[in-house]
Amino acid sequence: MPLSSAHSQSTDSPKLVAEGATIQLVSEQFAFTEGPAVDKKGNIFFTDQPNDKIWKYDTDGKLSLFMDKAGRSNGLFVDKKGNIISCADANNQLWSISPKGKITVLLDGHQGLKFNGPNDLWLDAKGGIYFTDPYYQRDYWTRKKPEIDGQKVYYLPKGKKEAVIVDDALVQPNGIVGTPDGKYLYVADIRASKTYKYQINDDGTLSNRQLHLSQGSDGMTLDNRGNLYITGKGVTVYDPTGKKIESIAVPAGWTANVCFGGKNRDVLFITASKAVFTLQMQVKGVE
Repeated sequence: MPLSSAHSQSTDSPKLVAEGATIQLVSEQFAFTEGPAVDKKGNIFFTDQPNDKIWKYDTDGKLSLFMDKAGRSNGLFVDKKGNIISCADANNQLWSISPKGKITVLLDGHQGLKFNGPNDLWLDAKGGIYFTDPYYQRDYWTRKKPEIDGQKVYYLPKGKKEAVIVDDALVQPNGIVGTPDGKYLYVADIRASKTYKYQINDDGTLSNRQLHLSQGSDGMTLDNRGNLYITGKGVTVYDPTGKKIESIAVPAGWTANVCFGGKNRDVLFITASKAVFTLQMQVKGVE
């Protein structure tokens, strides 16, 4: 169903939203949607975390259940082989879920302690995994406090069994995305209302942390012009210099996350509270 599309853009910036496009409701049958991720064909996978499911939205616009009992998956990322890498919140693990639904636990804590709750992630070209680990108390946990002191950003090099801390000086890291050339990483510190830009070093560590935006984010993505899409109250788009260029109103209480999908990667897919939406764009995704 078409909805009145309220999006405002800076007058001197190139247009991002397709001419005449309005935000489209796909479905609102969920409890809380999160973690959209795209495969190489343009199909999108996303989570309904309270209901413990992963859903698929294919390039023909068809919605289907991909996985039930999904480890309370939150953030997702599809790797080059089509495996879904998942922040599995039930037991604070990182999972790899094969296209047929076979689960492999990639990571189960740090130095003998439970993670707070891996939340969002981004894979580099080498298959290394950057992920954020904020603490949000879940009603399905028996514990009432974190085992790890602080809320950090980690990097798991491909094939390793122990993650490396790459930033431990954030209040509550959440959304994360890297540039397609592998040079820069963006991390949102949602509780501090800040988003940082880092330089990615050859060994996967981070350096040269700079304040990019005085706005936090739940999830985020990049387009092929290097614009950064921030979520929370709708979707806000910033150009590579950090200038706000577009605001997309989403008719939901909270916009959790975004990614680009579709056969041409030019459909913005939005997870927002109990619903998922699409918006036809002129730009394309790079994840």
